[in-house]
Amino acid sequence: MLSLLLACFCSSRGRGPGSTSPGGGSASGQVEVSGVDSTELSGRERGEWSTYVSELLAPCPDQPVSIADCANQQRACPACRPAAEFLLRQVSKGKARSQVEAGYRIRFSPEEVKKIDVTGSPVKGPPDAPITVVEWADFECPFCGNAAPLFDALLEKYPGSVRLIFKHYPLGMHKYAEKAARAAIAAGLQGKFWQMHRQLFESAPRLDDPALLGLAQKLSLDMARFQADMAGEKVTEVLARDRRQADALGLYSTPMIFINGRRFDLEQFKLTEDLDEWIQLELEMLGKKPVAASVPAATAPALAPRADGGS
Repeated sequence: MLSLLLACFCSSRGRGPGSTSPGGGSASGQVEVSGVDSTELSGRERGEWSTYVSELLAPCPDQPVSIADCANQQRACPACRPAAEFLLRQVSKGKARSQVEAGYRIRFSPEEVKKIDVTGSPVKGPPDAPITVVEWADFECPFCGNAAPLFDALLEKYPGSVRLIFKHYPLGMHKYAEKAARAAIAAGLQGKFWQMHRQLFESAPRLDDPALLGLAQKLSLDMARFQADMAGEKVTEVLARDRRQADALGLYSTPMIFINGRRFDLEQFKLTEDLDEWIQLELEMLGKKPVAASVPAATAPALAPRADGGS
């Protein structure tokens, strides 16, 4: 399927005067895509975008035509026009060809969708929400802390449309990360995971034992049970499960985020710039009406150090 999505580009050499490009444009490379406004692009940008929509194949494997042809012929592929719009935004952001191609594969290739078991993980949002965001995070990771308010804003902006699943991946390089994760899971056993989740990120990096006990007391937890659960086998099993799942998916840094099974790759996309567009595009492809307002601004998260200790 990936070969269908990112087939070799067709060469424009040998075209005679007056010939047309695969997307229905002229040999000059200017292509029109039904329903997509490209007038704000510069001439150079429009040429680049025209190349992509003419030569990249439609994201639906049963439609082996270019993105432009798929949209202009109104083929039965709800992702064609959104794919053209996605490529337009990538070009307007000045991304290089390799970045555009990689981003298109990540966003649209069927092979990029992973099945993630969320059974037993903390959830915020309606169970029948059409969009599921799964995050692996470390409470001592500052970038995870920066991402937390963005997800809160997302849930507020799209009520009923988004649910957030949290999974743990305390990095070995962080002194208090595992104990903080244990504290969150133990609080969850008393029905206060998300309250502890917020407190931990707000308190980081001060997450030593006295600090964790203080947070538990602040949440009015049963302290004897809290401390027993923190050291208990059930909490250990949850940590092991989440770590196993993340390792199988190739986690190399935190936060690691999947949206409807598709990785929101933080080396290709930025949460503050691309998350809202990603969600709106997802809703559009699901036949839902996207919300026009933008997500409130928040601190931009970046990648934490690699889980293996590399840079």
